[in-house]
Amino acid sequence: MTVDIWQLSEAELLADAADVSHRIQLMEARRIALVAEIDTRVAREKLGFPGPAGWLTSTTLLTPGKATKIVALARGLKNFPDIADAVNTGVMSVDHAALILDFAETPPKNLPQEGSDIARKAMITAATGPGARTDRIREAITKLKDTYGGNKPPPEDTDRNELFASKTLNGRLALKGDFDAVTGEKLLTALSPLTEPRPAADGTPDERSPALRRAEAFGHIPDRYLASSNRPTEGGEKPHVNLHITLRDLTNLRGTAAGAGSGDRESGSGSGSDENTGTATRSDSASSSTRDGDADGCDSGPASDRGAYRDLFGDGTTVGWLPWMGPLTRETSRQLACDCILTAIVMDENGSPINLARTARTVTAKQKRALTARDHGCAFPGCGKPAAWTEGHHIWHWTDGGPTDMNNLVLLCGFHHRLIHHSDWEVFIAADNHPWFIPPATVDPYRQPRQSHARAGPHIT
Repeated sequence: MTVDIWQLSEAELLADAADVSHRIQLMEARRIALVAEIDTRVAREKLGFPGPAGWLTSTTLLTPGKATKIVALARGLKNFPDIADAVNTGVMSVDHAALILDFAETPPKNLPQEGSDIARKAMITAATGPGARTDRIREAITKLKDTYGGNKPPPEDTDRNELFASKTLNGRLALKGDFDAVTGEKLLTALSPLTEPRPAADGTPDERSPALRRAEAFGHIPDRYLASSNRPTEGGEKPHVNLHITLRDLTNLRGTAAGAGSGDRESGSGSGSDENTGTATRSDSASSSTRDGDADGCDSGPASDRGAYRDLFGDGTTVGWLPWMGPLTRETSRQLACDCILTAIVMDENGSPINLARTARTVTAKQKRALTARDHGCAFPGCGKPAAWTEGHHIWHWTDGGPTDMNNLVLLCGFHHRLIHHSDWEVFIAADNHPWFIPPATVDPYRQPRQSHARAGPHIT
């Protein structure tokens, strides 16, 4: 019989917490071993993704970064049984294993194999048990890399350059970089004139911190790049910032209260450079006071719950929306839209662009923007790769007479485009004018349709 936590003595609390922590370590090790087996045995068609990382992200609560780390460990530990044994017996944390594995897979260029084996064993010993300290392991790795890392000194070694860009849970972007001296000099030179303190007209000192000044200066660099005319193309267009925002929200300056429940699916897209494109969409949908059975603005019962739920979570058109970063407030959206070109894309009551029929085989730039407004990115369930990395797929193939219009197109990344063509996965546009996917019987014996990635999520009934 399980005893409630509050009934445990202090000694039992400590013992149980330690025991649970050890079992979590063992379960993490088992998950890594299972993923290694999945990686080897389960076909991509059944996963629905290029590898286990995408499948893990779509079927569990793991973030893409965590899932990718698990897959990397699963693949790497097969080559280093000594590290795997330490993880499987629960004497080494997964984080320490990842650190040592990274060193073992990419040892310093001039470190002999024998020396690499000795160093790895020493690190495993240092990482074993509760007394293990990450800093000590990193210190040893740093010393070995500096001593045996090659002829180039660290400031001149471009192979060590890294730039990490991670979207945080609160919708911000965290950057972490490590650059050689020349690249660093270029960046600091570009930032220098933009980071100088700017006193107010009355002589009041600039109260911004140096970090804030550098961050604001950094924002000017992509602005100027996106405004240049010689940048490369991506997906047939020069890169530009896209903003999806309802036209009602864009033009209604009375504050957020009046427009918060808007049902008008008028979506827009804009960018902040001289060659920006934007999208404003208009629809004939009913206002929020009559949506989901909420008549006369008097909400009650389950219909009220559904209406409130839909108003809160919406479909990506009830606030500003950036294809890479996600939701944006209406006020910031209006600010961004002040300096952009707007392109109209008419939407229906379900937030789907009204059909833009074409006789050409390829998707036009305006159709791509409309598809982006509808699908947001790769529409395959659980994928959601950015729209810039996707292609327009003909549901009814062009060679079989399928038209290039919105009711026959869906955005798919390269992998899922190939998967749809070469497997039993099916996609169709439903009555809501959005794509739905039917898995093969090997994935789901009942072949239940699944919503597109941008529309999947919790639903109130």
